Amino acid sequence: MYELTICNKSTLYYPSVIGNVTWETQRSGSPGVLKFEVYQDGKLDFEEGNEVRFIDNEDKVFFGYVFTKKCSSKNTIQVTAYDQLRYFKNKDTYSYSKKSSSELLKMLIKDFYLNAGSIDDTVYKMSRVEDNTTLFDMMINSFNETLQAKKKLYILYDDFGKLNLKNMEEMVVPILINPSTGETFDYTTSIDSSTYNKIKLVHEDETTKKRTVYIDEEVESIKNYGVLLYYETIQDATLVKQKASALLEMYNNTSKEFSVSKCFGDSRVRAGCGVYVQLAIDNVRFDGRMLVEKVTHTYSKDAHFMNLKLRGADFNS
Repeated sequence: MYELTICNKSTLYYPSVIGNVTWETQRSGSPGVLKFEVYQDGKLDFEEGNEVRFIDNEDKVFFGYVFTKKCSSKNTIQVTAYDQLRYFKNKDTYSYSKKSSSELLKMLIKDFYLNAGSIDDTVYKMSRVEDNTTLFDMMINSFNETLQAKKKLYILYDDFGKLNLKNMEEMVVPILINPSTGETFDYTTSIDSSTYNKIKLVHEDETTKKRTVYIDEEVESIKNYGVLLYYETIQDATLVKQKASALLEMYNNTSKEFSVSKCFGDSRVRAGCGVYVQLAIDNVRFDGRMLVEKVTHTYSKDAHFMNLKLRGADFNS
């Protein structure tokens, strides 16, 4: 059994929910979202900005705020609520020097009056100018630099009203996804969106305005797929050759993705965590850990399922 509450100032409501409650998270660039529909019984009085809490049994799943209400002639209200990461859609301009991703996050949390939870020290420091950029993109840019330099991937997420930053390696949920736990499976390979075999980095000296171009490429991959170019204007030319090499190593691979529908639900599973997968589709097998790129949980009064998009690199054909 779950519990959904809406708090309007000092009044706490336990509305009658119609149908299912869905909770969705994505690994990067999107807030957590809770969607549900309730009866308007004449006593229910809430508005945009009010707090929403969702608890499944004893699992504290979601804490956020009402952003959208859609009323109907049937005396129902469809509600969309987001967690704190919704405020990372704000745009601003920042210039910072020698700050790590964790230090940048703490600065943004303070400036936008948000609530901090557990924030890992990401160690690697950088200097950047972010002009008219969303807070999401500021964090993504800093995460990318850290990943390229230290080969560590960090996940930013809201845990029941507190913003957390964790190394992906610390976010493994000990569950197994296999044919007995899911209903349908799809396997996709692609070079369409995140595969690059030529890296071009451009740096412009602020004083002389001289532009320097750095290129690294994989000839055999270009023969197979044509030129798939990654282009970036960089602010810091330090270790640029190593950066180009790291980007080529990271992106010169076919992307591989599993989609799994109607798994038995587990509220510990959020985007960015790792789960164990044991699946075979045609001649493709996977037996190991995969990264959750996106998960949609569906809660009813007597059941809980989840749909997953999973990403991994070590497929065996």
